[in-house]
Amino acid sequence: MVDLTGSSLPSALRAAARWRRLGPSRVPAMLAHPDWERGEPVPAVIWMHGRTVSKEIDPGHYLRLLRAGIGVCAVDLPGHGERFDAALQPPERAWDVVMQMIDEIDEIIDAVSAEPSFDSRRLGIGGMSAGGMAALARLCFDHPFRCASVEATSGSWMHQRHRRMFRDVTDEQIHEHNPIEHLRHWREIPLQAFHAINDEWVGIEGQKAFLEALRARYAQPELVELIQYDRTGAPYEHAGFGRHSADAKDRQAAFFARWLRAGD
Repeated sequence: MVDLTGSSLPSALRAAARWRRLGPSRVPAMLAHPDWERGEPVPAVIWMHGRTVSKEIDPGHYLRLLRAGIGVCAVDLPGHGERFDAALQPPERAWDVVMQMIDEIDEIIDAVSAEPSFDSRRLGIGGMSAGGMAALARLCFDHPFRCASVEATSGSWMHQRHRRMFRDVTDEQIHEHNPIEHLRHWREIPLQAFHAINDEWVGIEGQKAFLEALRARYAQPELVELIQYDRTGAPYEHAGFGRHSADAKDRQAAFFARWLRAGD
């Protein structure tokens, strides 16, 4: 059980964090800033976790961003964390969770942009698994983000058609939101993707197909990066990258620092 008061978090993160409700939907968020007292506007990353956990799940990830001079807005998925709903926990409800999260991202953008301690001109977005699906779908339309990083997710949802998440979803519904089918308005931003080669829940082939489709549209295809790990030891080879966890966190923090702090 995650301690939603933040008392179980590392002291450095607890001191840097503030818990808020964002936008008309009152999305629960943990905002973190390298130095609230100085209040200097810093770049920020909007981050969405995966299914069945909460926004407090990965303090090492957030601490690395803070040490790189980057703020954090970590939000709870619908039905998770501070807005826990047991009915939204099963994999069969993941579609509903992702669809609602996509709709809420603009409210989160507006709230973060209105925070004077965050620089609205230097925003990144990312997410893990279901959170990554929401991020990739939102990037298919006009947005303010400079870069994005996702983990253990897919932008080609028909590759996942056999999964329980899509059991009660029609092909038409998938086509309407499937990122790989909506790249016409995708803006050429740096995209970093992490994946375990043997992921048992989100197969890597769909993500590879999505990233290749993106590269084919980029004038600079090297801006689309896939980082693969073999035999991580993580549960189902899906969550957290196991023995490669520290490497993934370091590389992700370096990625956001490179693209969000450029020109400081």
